Amino acid sequence: MHITVLGPVSVATGGKRHGIQANKVRSMLAVLALDAGRAVSHADLADELWAGQPLGNTRNALQAHATRLRKVLDSGAERPRGTTVLRAVRGGYLLDVPPGCVDGNTFLDLASRGAAALDVRPERAIELLRAGLDLWQGPALLDAGDGLRCRGAAALFDERRLTVREDLIRARLAVGDASRAVAELRRLVAQHPLRERFCELLMLALYRTGRQAEALELFHVTRRRLDEELGVQPGIVLQRRHTEILSQDPALSLTTVPAAS
Repeated sequence: MHITVLGPVSVATGGKRHGIQANKVRSMLAVLALDAGRAVSHADLADELWAGQPLGNTRNALQAHATRLRKVLDSGAERPRGTTVLRAVRGGYLLDVPPGCVDGNTFLDLASRGAAALDVRPERAIELLRAGLDLWQGPALLDAGDGLRCRGAAALFDERRLTVREDLIRARLAVGDASRAVAELRRLVAQHPLRERFCELLMLALYRTGRQAEALELFHVTRRRLDEELGVQPGIVLQRRHTEILSQDPALSLTTVPAAS
């Protein structure tokens, strides 16, 4: 079984992927998948699915959705008769699958391993980080509903995705692939113009490819944008990078790339 939360919520069983049409059933799967292997209480499920809306009989409504979800989860699966991965437990429900069956958990594992390898084996870090990013099929928990659990988890996944992309750029710079890093960073800066770390890395990549003037111009553009949109000055890391490029600091030519402070 494989459950997707990095994009539209879906489940694959017996080698076949199943989309889930009913919104509440899809939301229920998402909440349970985020806590795969752990029980989620009736109260927490109700809060996620109905967000405080008055409901006549919560238990009956949850039971009806659980029945529909079981039909999807058990479709095409080989398991002993009468067993199911969606278990009713005291006070709630439990999705009885290993955490690795959920793509979000696999992504977080690859992200952590890639970050750990970054400073010692950047080539291996690139493999791990790319594998993690390849799992994404759209915005996290795209159609999981507006419940606080799913929206909070989606925000955390999306932020971690940006951090992984940052780590991947650092790994590319560490192996001397500055030209490719420039191309990727231009897209990231365009998408996230106020994220100073992407700007700082692009300045470094431009400098290493012989484009010092472009790197300095990028700093000034970013400084104006931060002032106009947020009323703040660039952070100390970005300012320091600007100073290093102005002075052509020899350390900028090294393959190591410091983490953000």
